[in-house]
Parts: sequence; structure tokens; C-alpha cells
Amino acid sequence: MERSLLVTLLALLWAGSMAGQDNRVTLDIQRQYLNLPVSHSVDRAVMRFQVDGQTERSFLIRLAPEEADYWVFADVSAFVGKTLTILYDGDPAGLERIYQESKIRDEEKLYREKNRPQFHFTARRGWINDPNGLIFYDGEYHLFFQHNPYEREWENMHWGHAVSTDLVHWTELPEALYPDELGTMFSGSAVIDYGNDAGFNEESSPAMLAFYTADSPDRQVQCMAYSLDCGRTWTKYDGNPLIDSKEVWNSKDTRDPKVFRYEPGGHWVMVLNERDGHSIYTSANLKEWTYQSHITGFWECPELFELPVDGDPANTMWVMYGASGTYMLGQFDGKVFTPSHGKYYYTSGTVYAAQTFTNIPAEDGRRIQIGWGRVDQPGMPFNGMMLLPTELTLRTTKDGPRLFSVPVREVERLFTLQEEHRGFTQREANEILSVVGDPECLRIKTTIKLSHATNAGLSLNGRNIIDYDLNSNMLNGMFYSPQDMTSTELTADIFIDRTSVEVFIDGGVYSYSLERTGRPGDISGLHFWGNNIQVQHLALYSVDNIW
Repeated sequence: MERSLLVTLLALLWAGSMAGQDNRVTLDIQRQYLNLPVSHSVDRAVMRFQVDGQTERSFLIRLAPEEADYWVFADVSAFVGKTLTILYDGDPAGLERIYQESKIRDEEKLYREKNRPQFHFTARRGWINDPNGLIFYDGEYHLFFQHNPYEREWENMHWGHAVSTDLVHWTELPEALYPDELGTMFSGSAVIDYGNDAGFNEESSPAMLAFYTADSPDRQVQCMAYSLDCGRTWTKYDGNPLIDSKEVWNSKDTRDPKVFRYEPGGHWVMVLNERDGHSIYTSANLKEWTYQSHITGFWECPELFELPVDGDPANTMWVMYGASGTYMLGQFDGKVFTPSHGKYYYTSGTVYAAQTFTNIPAEDGRRIQIGWGRVDQPGMPFNGMMLLPTELTLRTTKDGPRLFSVPVREVERLFTLQEEHRGFTQREANEILSVVGDPECLRIKTTIKLSHATNAGLSLNGRNIIDYDLNSNMLNGMFYSPQDMTSTELTADIFIDRTSVEVFIDGGVYSYSLERTGRPGDISGLHFWGNNIQVQHLALYSVDNIW
């Protein structure tokens, strides 16, 4: 039923269909927000915002006719001083409950909710998934993201937007890209057009360009929008779509354009996921794209970037990965990626669709990544989260060059060392942890030694957040071989938030993330387990929230 509604939305509503003439309300917009009640006991139906008879926005919403499960909001600052007509194809009773306000409903509770992550980014309201358009410009890190502003479940894909000056504290801004006649706004990337190749620049103001997939029921096409005010407002290119390759690949699945400048060739590159892998396109003007090559073995959200091995600029390799985090290493000539190593994994768990920032200053030089954490936020009017920003590096290992991932240095400012211990027995370490109890938020650094055990680890409320089997070389369900093949030690840097856990192993050679859950009746709090293990190091850090 919901998919047929989306077909109606895309095929009819943008053409101005006005079925259900009585299901409407008219408002003279004087304030920034409309607050809208949501109930999951009703089906989704189409809502339209019209100004002067033109449809400005269309989306699906479960508008509550009576008691709301929670409230969401629409930023209507663009319509202040205008008359807005709201049409709804569902039960019209909920229309009378919509109201204008200068703040969102329950704003006084914002970021203080019971299950609000304290040091991971989450949206004020609604569902989020893939990070999009990660870019640094004019002192700001921009985080765009897949966003359904009108419900805590997936639908209505917009590009949400947040900015930060330190990669830690984020300010959420209004939606950047709204669904249109070509479809809803799927994932993509952003660049700064310093050379005015696309022709949108004004005087000394280079355009920020967003490349995205527009998704409709029968096809996915690649599009572009530009901003001349640091990403605050956007204009969609009137020549969209840039690429429509359904007929070429006989597949709807052509999405998630990653665009970057390839300086040796003086051209732009787009890596696009198509059917069974990643395609590479090139362009001189960012509008007209030429297909160059294709490599199979990836699904969704492509990335392609160059990294020095062990920090040596004379020895570099290119990294290509997809949404799952598996990657290949190889060389890239501006048109063709030639793999030489892989596929490997460096991270697993809740992480998906991680993307790296473009336009990081040369003097910084880091390759910074943010991934979507597929973590539920129970009972909250928001869902999903972003994982910690990490720095990616290539380092030589016993198995050859491999990708490492560690939290960016800016994260350190959130954590304060409270106590540190070395050379403890398992019993002594657990006595320390018993005082900590079931922590709301905590960072732990630890090194354990399996002197009598073949497997051991650390649990939180009965769930193993470290489960290392030395005999079969398995770590939380994945094969893991330490750099010292005879070592019985394992080092972990653990970040515990209200709903998630992130773990970085042995300096970032492997990392994983978990949804924070426990098993009723099991041991409460943190607990080292295993046969007579030694806790070589244990450090506990308090946590400052980012809000």
C-alpha cells in the first residue's frame, strides 16, 4: 500500500492533482515551524504544501487524527508572509491539530531524551541513514544525510543538513534537498567548484555542488544542485538528470554518485554504483558525463580515494569500497581502477554506507570518514545515528597494506581520564568495574591477556562487546589474526553511548559497532570473563555530551 502511495505522489501530485478537495487547511504563515502530530496506528497518506496553487512540497505522513505518538515539524520559514494551503489524502481530522510556532514542540526536552545518544549525532526528529555530501568549506564540516523528517521510519528521503567546526559538536540546519518531480533524494556527494567549471559561481564565491540520486518507482537518475551561501540554500540544475543509465544496465539500481577532482588529468570523476559494482564516469564541466569503466563486486555508496602507505607520499595506493565496508586496494589512472589487493574488511557491525570528506585542507591531509550507525533509538521521535568520525590510514601489516581506522583527534576533548590501572587479575578488574555499574556513557581502554583461556572478553549487561576466540582466531564473529601471530594479548578502545558501543582493536586495524542491548537476568554492568585472564591495562574515562 505504501509503495502505491509513493507512485501516486510522484506520478500525479507534482502535476497538480487535487483529489480530496475537503481535506485541506489554509494558513497565513507567520512563524518558522509547523508542528505535526504522528500516529503509527494510522496508514501513511500524501500531504502537500501549496503556495499560489503550486505544489511546493509533497510527502507521506501518518497524521494523527487524535492522540499522537510523537510530534514532528516542518520548517516553513521560506513561506513566511505567504498563504500556505495544506492538502492531505488521509483522515482530515489531523489537519486541525497542525499549528504554527516559533519553536518545535517539546523543544525544551530536545537532546535530553532518555535514549538520545550523548556523543553521536542524531537528528532532532525523524529517521536518518546514509551520510551524504561530506565536505569541509570555509571553516565548517558539512554533514548531509538521508532523512525522513516526518517519521522515525524510512520513507520520504530528503537531504538533512548539519554543520560543525570541530567534527564533534553539530548544529542541525533546515533540510537541504526536498523530493521533486524526478523522485526522492537518495545518497550522493558534494564538491567545491573553485574553477567555475559548471558555471554557477558568482564573483569570488565558488559554488558548492551536490550530486545525488533521484529515486522514483521505476528508475534512478543522477542529478546536481548548487549553493552559493555555504550550503544553506540550494538550486537544482535545470538540466537534470545528468545521467539516466537504466537502459544501459537493465537495472533500476544506479545510484549514490561520489564526485571528486582528479588533478593529474584536470577533470572530474564520478564513481557510481550500477547493478553489480561501481562505474566510473568523467567530466570537464560537471554537467556532461562520459562512461569510462566498471568494476564488479560492490553494492551501494561507492568511495574511491588515494592514501599514502605508512605516510609516505612517494608510495600511494587507491582505496575503493562500497556500503558494506569491504575494500580493494589498487591504482587509478583517472578513468580505470585496477585492483591489486583485496577484498578486505576493516570494520563491521552496525556501520553502513560510510563516506569520507572532500575538500579537507592540504595542510590537514587527513582522510576523515563518518558512517551510518544502524541503531534503533527505542521510544524516541528520532531513529538512526552517525558513528564517530574516524581517520583512515594505510599501513603495512604482516599481510600487506591494510586500512586502519581510529577516532579523529578532535574526539579526545570529550573524554577525561578518571582512573587507570595496570597488571590486575580478572577478579581485581571486575571489582573496579562493579563500582562503575551499568554506565550511561563511558570510554574504556583495556588490554587483556589470555594466559589460561582459549576465549575471553568483556560483557555489558550480559552481551559480549568483546568476544575473542584465540584458538579459531574469531573476534565477535569475524576472523581476526593479530599482527604478532603468537600474541595472547588484545587491546581495545571502547566507546559506550546510551544506545551503542564502538570498539577499536589493536590501534585501529579492525573496528566494529554494536547496538547496546542486554539479556534480562544476566549479570548487570561490565564484566571481564574467561578462564583466569589477566587485565594488563584498564583506563576509565568520563564523557562530556555534544549537546
